[in-house]
Amino acid sequence: MSAVPSDSDLCRVQMENVTEVTTFILTGFTDDFKLQVFLFLLFLAIYLFTMIGNLGMVLLVIGDSRLHNPMYYFLSVLSFLDACYSSAVTPKMLVNFLAEDKTISFIGCAAQMFLFITFGTTECFILAAMAYDRYEAIYNPLLYSVRMSPRVYVPLIISCYVVGFLHATLHTVATFTLSFCASNEIRHVFCDIPPLLAISCSDTHTNQLLVFYFAGSIEISTILIVLVSYGFILVAIMRVHSAEGRRKVFSTCGSHLTGVSIFHGTVLFMYVRPNSSYALDHDMIVSVFYTIVIPMLNPIIYSLRNKDVKDAVKRVFGKNWFAN
Repeated sequence: MSAVPSDSDLCRVQMENVTEVTTFILTGFTDDFKLQVFLFLLFLAIYLFTMIGNLGMVLLVIGDSRLHNPMYYFLSVLSFLDACYSSAVTPKMLVNFLAEDKTISFIGCAAQMFLFITFGTTECFILAAMAYDRYEAIYNPLLYSVRMSPRVYVPLIISCYVVGFLHATLHTVATFTLSFCASNEIRHVFCDIPPLLAISCSDTHTNQLLVFYFAGSIEISTILIVLVSYGFILVAIMRVHSAEGRRKVFSTCGSHLTGVSIFHGTVLFMYVRPNSSYALDHDMIVSVFYTIVIPMLNPIIYSLRNKDVKDAVKRVFGKNWFAN
């Protein structure tokens, strides 16, 4: 009498018969061509605005000596990250809106995931570093130039990139060592972790734990840095007696708090929740918001309430266009 094959034996046989996936198909939002054309024009406009706003901010900080201090160096790094973050996702999405072939290679998909996780994680830590910088500037103004010297803020920026690189490497390797046999259709506009786990025929429990605990740890640690920094800043504000002084502090910190709240709110909703709560169609919209829309909003958020940035913009435009 022959032995009944175990579940592990059946799984091994199934895996041996699986054809290796070399390409994925990004299904996108819709198959309606007219709607795809509309979305193409909409996201093209958003992408152009994002690149002009963020790269413009980088050039503004580099070119204006009045902005040569740690606060604006961090802001220029944030703008550079937003430009890269959006560029990791948007160009391929724009092509897919108008192309019949919506495939992306296995390596291309892995590269896209690696890049947007790198830039996204780095942005989390840069936002925390910006909060610490504001704490030093407002709570310890006399020691600010020492505590936030180039010997401090340059390694701080580099360490943010290193953590982003390591975090992206972890998830990219963990995701793309899985087997994909059920389907190669990704219900998304780019190669994000949840939709890839959804089409894998491997056991993804470990991957889900990695996403939950690592993304959760990064979110909690960076949000705590922001909250503690702003707790001390609030104490410092209470010591300021002039209304003008308080207004200046609020205008400086308000834009950063707005940017932090929007970014972390969407990331927490997207990644730090039970797997049973995932709904790919809704998550696609949230993903597009934090990878494409937020990078467009950041230059607006950080410039409208910042007098130094607005003055620098006026000097550039006045010098180049309105001098005559």
